[in-house]
Amino acid sequence: MQFFSSQKMLPVMALVLVSSLFLSGCGLKSGPPIQPYSVKLEVWGVVDDTDAYKEIFGQYKGINPYVREINYRKMSPETYKEDLVSALASGNGPDVFMIRNAWRSSFEDKIVPMPKAEGSEKFFQDSFVDVASSDLMKDGTIYGVPMSVDSLGLYYNKDIFNAAGIVNPPATWEEVQSDLNKLNHIDRLGNITQSAIALGTAYNVNRSADILTLLMLQNGSGIGNAMNGKFSLNDGGSAKAFSFYTQFSDIKSGAYTWNPRLHYSIDAFYEGTLGMMIDYSWRYDELKKKNAKFNFAVAPLPQFAGTAPVNYANYWSFVVAKNKTLIDPTEQQANTSVDLVKRNTVRIHESWQLLRYMAFPHKDNLFTLKNALSGTTKTVTLTFDPTKKYLENTRRPAARRDLIEAEKSDVALSPFAFGNLIAKNGYQGNPEGMSTIITEMIDSVNKGERTIDGALSLISQRVGVLNR
Repeated sequence: MQFFSSQKMLPVMALVLVSSLFLSGCGLKSGPPIQPYSVKLEVWGVVDDTDAYKEIFGQYKGINPYVREINYRKMSPETYKEDLVSALASGNGPDVFMIRNAWRSSFEDKIVPMPKAEGSEKFFQDSFVDVASSDLMKDGTIYGVPMSVDSLGLYYNKDIFNAAGIVNPPATWEEVQSDLNKLNHIDRLGNITQSAIALGTAYNVNRSADILTLLMLQNGSGIGNAMNGKFSLNDGGSAKAFSFYTQFSDIKSGAYTWNPRLHYSIDAFYEGTLGMMIDYSWRYDELKKKNAKFNFAVAPLPQFAGTAPVNYANYWSFVVAKNKTLIDPTEQQANTSVDLVKRNTVRIHESWQLLRYMAFPHKDNLFTLKNALSGTTKTVTLTFDPTKKYLENTRRPAARRDLIEAEKSDVALSPFAFGNLIAKNGYQGNPEGMSTIITEMIDSVNKGERTIDGALSLISQRVGVLNR
């Protein structure tokens, strides 16, 4: 975030004029005379292109005279976390940036929570799906806001299902198992030529660690307590989930349908040799772009019969940087009456005000702007809902409760809209490290190097090291 240089007299005069017009509007709260300021906000993201926010930022700059520029940078996902931490440490990072839902605890010292004036705990809980509250809130403090939440769905090849005489996709894991013999094709040499579902292995099943974590959550595993600083998988639910997952790659089991020699699950599905796979919502458009005639569909994630439904969440949310060193030469030389402490106050205020505009619902499309220094307010009418515009631009499932109902009729998004309502997260901290550990343990069990109990014990030990 950069401030306006007071050495450039004409822009300053223009800004004062705009500020005066802003303060003379209706709906204002009386306050002391203010010092005009102008900020430039930098936003970092990973999953979206600039076009996703062009209209959203354009509308905001039109209603807020104190934000003269909003720059969005799409970062490389491969190096994003490293680049972000380095930039924040140098004091030259973004004002607003994305973090994964499981990063909150590891970023708490680098971000500033949402001010109480921007929204209450109840308002947040009423606005967003439950998993957002458990991921992004701690002791009533809100650390981030999502515009979308993603969860897992069941992708299935309709041609393969039609040929097998299966009318509907399985709704339970028990139905998945009963469909295996109808969908599996194994030749006389024991080679799988068509697989029912990609499960059981570590490295050729996309998101294998996420799927196993999901199964653990569905079985009441202790992995669900990891966010509370506790981590132990020495329970029956974890072992049951691990055994259920790996049976699909065990040639001696009645559920055998997959092995490490088969193509990567996404490739096998697209090639037409895989009946079902589990993945996130964004995979849908990717598959359609590869071949618009590919006859597949997506259904809600299977559940275990007789248990409460559970899905697994993996998404990004926006947060605000706690501190930022202003190194712009014109800012350092500016003869401004806004001191250094107030500059950071203004930056934080305007960053969170932007996020409140972007992510929260606005009754009757009314949005209240507040000046960071005087507290003077003005209510403006929005021409569109920023979150709805974002979801239209990106085709992502909603995080906001009031927008989920509309997605239930969407062929691509409806399974994930429902999934978001029942989604949970199993671990806060270092999800990349956690995923690596789980994947390695799946592989070790597949190879017979460890028992399931031994693998679970080692996961607990190694994750404990991650948490130190």
